[in-house]
Amino acid sequence: MKLVQISDIHLTVPGERMGGLNPHRRFAQALDDVRAQHSDAARIIITGDLTHWGEPAAYAALVDALIDLPCPVRLLIGNHDDRAAFLAAFPDHPKDAAGFINHAETVDGTRLIYLDTTEPCTHEGHFCSRRRDWLEAELLHCTHARLFMHHNAMSLGLPAEDKIALVPEDRAPLAELLTKYRDRIDYIHFGHVHAPVHGTWCGIPFASVRSTGNQSLPNLNEQELLQGAPMAPSYGVILAQDTGTTIHEIPFTWDGPIFSAGTEWNDWAKPLAVE
Repeated sequence: MKLVQISDIHLTVPGERMGGLNPHRRFAQALDDVRAQHSDAARIIITGDLTHWGEPAAYAALVDALIDLPCPVRLLIGNHDDRAAFLAAFPDHPKDAAGFINHAETVDGTRLIYLDTTEPCTHEGHFCSRRRDWLEAELLHCTHARLFMHHNAMSLGLPAEDKIALVPEDRAPLAELLTKYRDRIDYIHFGHVHAPVHGTWCGIPFASVRSTGNQSLPNLNEQELLQGAPMAPSYGVILAQDTGTTIHEIPFTWDGPIFSAGTEWNDWAKPLAVE
């Protein structure tokens, strides 16, 4: 199963820039690349920060952008989003009984579980007892699952970034829940940090992806300030198999020369000088 993960698109009111970039153009480039290169994907999953300021016009632009795609799209909200404005733009989007944008589906025998980790007026992640109860009910009845979320639930060793990870009071009980069901959770995928980070948590592998806009500069010493720059963006292609997971970073804005070479030994031989 091939899954495309796009994250942190930070759409604005069309015409407004974000961090010196046009987020709509970047997102369109990413989708064009997916159409051209990954028409066999089972799902496109956008893991939050769909907009930068949660404005209705930004969500309307997202509605317009999600047309003529090769597979269904699944949307998660992030700390820059507004749940009510999102639901106004996507009134038929599934949610749980408590009104959170938690939803799930089974694709090729794997339960894809999409989590809502946001709370109003804070950049920190939250996953309260009602959300945990919903997640446990999903995990209870599946044998293979992948979790998709916006916030990183675990500490990443990035002091400033970790200040806006999942809050400690929700992290500990979530860790207990995931540890209980870790034999059936294949992977945790998230966004939020605008950088690729890989590891394990509760015995479960995890990975994040870059933003389609600005990228963060991981700083293991900075205590307070988030640091970023308009570096090259990418999205992730997840190849999920019974035997494991492979994740590729796909740079989609490169427009320079591309060089090709064969794989035989002599294809890489040093050219002989011509006398």
